[in-house]
Amino acid sequence: MIPDDVVDRVREQADAVAVIGEFVKLKRVGSGFRGPCPFHHGKNDNFSISPRGGYKCFVCGESGDVFTFVQKQLGLDFVEAVKWVGAKSGIEVREVERVREQRDDREPLFEALAAAAEFFERQLWDEPEGEPARQYLESRSLARDVAVKGGLGFATRDPIALRDHLRALGHDDARQLEVGLLVQREDEREPRPRFRGRLMFPIHDAQGRVIAFGGRVIGPGEPKYLNSPETPVFSKGRTLYGLHRAKHAIRKEDRVLVVEGYFDAVRVASVGVENVVAPLGTALTEEQAKLMRRYTANAYLLYDSDKAGLKATFRAGDELLKQEMRVLVVTLPEGEDPDTFARRHGREGLDAHLSAAMDVFERKVQILERGGWFADLRRKRAALDRLIPTIRATADPLTRDLYLGRASEAAGIGRDLLAREVEAAPEGPRRAPRATPVHGQPGPDDAPLPEGPDDSRRGARWRGERRQPSFARTAMAERELVRTLLHFPQYLDQAAERLGVEDFRNPALRGIFGAMIAAGADAGPEQFADALDPSQTAELERLLGEPGGLEDPGAIVSSAVAKLGEGRQISARLAEIDRELPLADDAQQDLLIAEKQRLRNELVALGIARYKAVDAKSR
Repeated sequence: MIPDDVVDRVREQADAVAVIGEFVKLKRVGSGFRGPCPFHHGKNDNFSISPRGGYKCFVCGESGDVFTFVQKQLGLDFVEAVKWVGAKSGIEVREVERVREQRDDREPLFEALAAAAEFFERQLWDEPEGEPARQYLESRSLARDVAVKGGLGFATRDPIALRDHLRALGHDDARQLEVGLLVQREDEREPRPRFRGRLMFPIHDAQGRVIAFGGRVIGPGEPKYLNSPETPVFSKGRTLYGLHRAKHAIRKEDRVLVVEGYFDAVRVASVGVENVVAPLGTALTEEQAKLMRRYTANAYLLYDSDKAGLKATFRAGDELLKQEMRVLVVTLPEGEDPDTFARRHGREGLDAHLSAAMDVFERKVQILERGGWFADLRRKRAALDRLIPTIRATADPLTRDLYLGRASEAAGIGRDLLAREVEAAPEGPRRAPRATPVHGQPGPDDAPLPEGPDDSRRGARWRGERRQPSFARTAMAERELVRTLLHFPQYLDQAAERLGVEDFRNPALRGIFGAMIAAGADAGPEQFADALDPSQTAELERLLGEPGGLEDPGAIVSSAVAKLGEGRQISARLAEIDRELPLADDAQQDLLIAEKQRLRNELVALGIARYKAVDAKSR
């Protein structure tokens, strides 16, 4: 190991910008540096580096110091990374002791599963019993080289073949039971194989280790597909089929293609679209969505085009939107699925449909519009009950705002009214009322739209009164002040002397300003970004990405601070007037009301009319 004082000396003396600049094309922005992210292969300057050595990508979330970067970029361990950076910095790094890595306790389980995968492959291609499976693959026009690349195999019906083979390799019954290759019933003396007479799809973790299997029955039998059970190395809801092969293509292309089943994934990959994964035949889980988000922010959903496929599409879409992903739906011709379409039309056909992919929310609106569900109030309410959960699920504030505007436009409902409904937390699960079909079209409950506990708020009432101005209408002074301070933090102390976080009405800007003050003027965005919530992080990224307009940062800061400070004083006086009015006589009330109107006009002139809403709420 390397002594801590040596590690600290290397960290302090290392020129992080120079080191990282060997891998990333950087340019100076304010006091820091920006460039395209090398981890998700982005094209925009979302990767931020501070002179003190910290880095963060505001798209994929990768962050760390110069040692972390070198470890991930070059595949080194920590000791090797410190030595590498030390050599670049002219510091000799010597180990005092090297700690031997301990073996993973699960290694025997991985070995047993790998041995089973090899056994299944030999059964498929070399044994007479594999002939029905070989014929089945031929009937689906799946070439041998494609099946071999996917590691496909066959589970014989022989009840002891796999068991004896693995026991000969040192994997006893207890281990085979632990990884789900054997099952033991209470009424049976001997364990039996879980998979018999099935075409086998090995399931790998992101590192490429076999952790489970999926089996498709050949001939009659139920269930049609059977997966391994939950084991110490396999959790179905946390695993994506094909990710170990797809992850590099996902990062390179900055998008992931999601299909439903094993055959879909194998076929699509076989025509050259390698950035494809599948959620193991179940509804996409939150953990699977988070797993995708590690590699890209863009998801294309390529599910079957029937009713069940569309419902699965929209359920998956909501989970991905929760992770601030951009979600698009690929619509195939009627009667097609990804397997058959890729087989007939190849990569060229898939690429054409990927290019025509539609935003998941727009696709929902399109289906409802075509079905006539915005024609009258009753059907309109039922349609909105299908749109509101998706708006609520959308974590990215800009996308959420766009969806809100689109739903308002489609339904002919006031935007503020719809926003209030969206922001109201659901009181519990309720199935939306069934509306009468129109022109023979199916109702919303029959339409291929998602249903769930968050579909509607019990007892929700749509009220027509006007809504007070919201905090979202932020004054330009707030925004320009924070943007300038991000690029020129040397003015932070000047601003903090006259303003506090309570002077910011926009929640995202308030959070960013507070995090900057807590971190200090010497800290860059990458050093306080982890303290922000998702909406604040999204606003931070937008502010850092906006070009120009900062030629005179000192003047911008002074002007914004003066404007916000003046607004605070006026707001305080307005609150004081409100407290005085109930105690004043008629003549005094006339004077106070006149003063109040004058002060409000001054706020409007300052671009801070939102204080009116704050005052109204405080009464």
